Amino acid sequence: MGESLARLGISGPQLLVQIINFVILFIILYLFAYKPILRMLDERAKKVKESMEQADQASEQAARAAEESRRHIEAGIKEGQEILARATRTGEELRQQSQQKAQEESEALLARAKDEIQRERDEAIGALRNEFADLTIAAAEKVIDRSLDKEAHRDLIEKVLEEAGTFKQER
Repeated sequence: MGESLARLGISGPQLLVQIINFVILFIILYLFAYKPILRMLDERAKKVKESMEQADQASEQAARAAEESRRHIEAGIKEGQEILARATRTGEELRQQSQQKAQEESEALLARAKDEIQRERDEAIGALRNEFADLTIAAAEKVIDRSLDKEAHRDLIEKVLEEAGTFKQER
């Protein structure tokens, strides 16, 4: 077998030196290159794994934040609807109160106006009675051509006018 290797151009001691060189190179590469490369790859895998975990956590936090935001928005909408309903009820109550107050004021104004008209009517009737009594006395004085007792005649005329008023109201 030594001859057949020699024919191929391979010598035994040279092969042995090359094998030893290869083993030494392999050990050096293993110690100085392979282990650091493996360590670097492990660290990179660890960082990638941590990044993936952080991304998952961030995704979960984002989902929780989105759900929380949705709940807050729904609560805000519900609260806004309640505020709007209360405002509508308050507005309706105020409108009804205003209408009632306006109606009461108009009724009070109408009652005052009626009272004022009645008072002025009574004053006008009283003044007319006095004027009528004065005219009647003046006419009677001219007819009789003497002065009559004005107070006695005024009371008599008042009595007649009252009887005439009650007679007119009974019809």
